Amino acid sequence: MTKIKVLIADDSAFMRKLLTDIINSDEDMEVVAQARNGEDALAKISLYKPDVVTLDVEMPVMDGLTALERIMQISPLPIVMLSAHTNNGTISTLKALEIGAVDFVTKPGGTISPGIVGMNEEIIRKIKTAAKVSIENIGRTFLGNKVVNSDVEIKQKMPIALDKPSCLIVIGTSTGGPKALNEVMSRFTRHHNAAVLIVQHMPPGFTKSLAQRLDGSSVYMVKEAENKDEVKAGMAYVAPGNYHMEIKGSMNNLTIHLNQSPQVNGHRPSVDVLMQSVARIQIPKVGVIMTGMGSDGAIGKKSLKETGSINIGESDQTCVVYSMHRSAKNMGAIDHEVPLYQIAELIEKTLTKR
Repeated sequence: MTKIKVLIADDSAFMRKLLTDIINSDEDMEVVAQARNGEDALAKISLYKPDVVTLDVEMPVMDGLTALERIMQISPLPIVMLSAHTNNGTISTLKALEIGAVDFVTKPGGTISPGIVGMNEEIIRKIKTAAKVSIENIGRTFLGNKVVNSDVEIKQKMPIALDKPSCLIVIGTSTGGPKALNEVMSRFTRHHNAAVLIVQHMPPGFTKSLAQRLDGSSVYMVKEAENKDEVKAGMAYVAPGNYHMEIKGSMNNLTIHLNQSPQVNGHRPSVDVLMQSVARIQIPKVGVIMTGMGSDGAIGKKSLKETGSINIGESDQTCVVYSMHRSAKNMGAIDHEVPLYQIAELIEKTLTKR
């Protein structure tokens, strides 16, 4: 069996050694090269042809974001970012995901972090997932049928005619999701007095920044959900990291309830938990599953369909990882399968007919 070839880029020799030991401890992977900075990484990528690259965000000479942009322009590869768990690190990580990074790992102790040894299972899992992504879809942003950059376009918020939502749009996504969410949310032209509920598999501290970035590019007002928030028309709510999000109440009085009950499908927040809670409410619904590894959302999607929801899935034409949607499709829970750049338009057409 051919091993997954990994290139590590980090300015700390100590971190390079720790990461090398972690990766080489798995029989399916091997570190084929190390780089001291982004410039060094670019040179060694062409020489060693790795399957996956880990990039530290903060490096001298050429930082991780700059190197990532160059890689996406020259020859896209699966990239896993390493970032300090700070405000600046969070912003840089989200930018990296929008540019085309597949996933990220936060260093528990800052730039030089011996504690990363305790994250060996997460690091190995994320590198293996990255190795499975669609190379053709990495680094691409679809608007219409052409590829554009991921710069945020500031959208004017629309006046809200009704306080109570007339429909709920429920979106679930994972690997590759932040970029896909930005695409969909930025393409809405009206909110149709609907409310959007979003689960993106992401740890605490990142979902708030994700919501803020989405807010700047959407006609919806986007926020990180808080417990007991009233669900309102023209609003979009992102489930906070490490909390399941459920919707309770009736069509005229919907509220968000957060909890830390056990993980579902290995995740908290879970797409299934949110979708199953929405399925219990008598209100028009649109369910959406986009790029992501695993099967979270498949059971929830089926529950939605059984209660009258129109369900949409992102096709393999644009999915970075075509797994979550495929699982829902295999259960017969999908009505329409379309590429990423058509999802917002299809949702709006669906809302117009209701």
